[in-house]
Amino acid sequence: MTASRSKKVATLALFLALAMILSYVEAIVPIPIPVPGIKLGLANSAVLIILLLEKPGDALLVSLVRIFLSGLLFGNAFSIIYSLSGGILSFVIMFLAIKLIKLHPVTASILGGVFHNIGQVIAACFILGTKAVLYYIPVLLVSGIITGALIGIISNEIHKRIGGKILI
Repeated sequence: MTASRSKKVATLALFLALAMILSYVEAIVPIPIPVPGIKLGLANSAVLIILLLEKPGDALLVSLVRIFLSGLLFGNAFSIIYSLSGGILSFVIMFLAIKLIKLHPVTASILGGVFHNIGQVIAACFILGTKAVLYYIPVLLVSGIITGALIGIISNEIHKRIGGKILI
């Protein structure tokens, strides 16, 4: 394995480990919000930082592996399905926002948070076989905006501080 390939694997493993730790923290620390299912999405900061620094495929790989591992360790089959549906849609939107439209990372993160929730609601409609879940969208949109902004601010500050120093 070449030195650059080794560095890439090590860096992606580091970000995956960070994302897993943040997923674990979210799994054990309850958020004092009376609405079920709302999370901060701290693990998405690792994905957003990789997306800002490097290739979209690297960020997608870390996101997908994190979703599967977190689901296996801290959730169940349904949590994997919901996370995948939200995570893939969120990733596509953030990729388009950052790499193609060149939006600010905080704006891209807000869009990612909103579309993550939309993806999960779409999955819930199919799994539960009802459109009644759609009434939950306004609450999830607000939470997606708030959590997306928070994750975007954190990720942008980290990105500014590390810059291109850990390029894969």
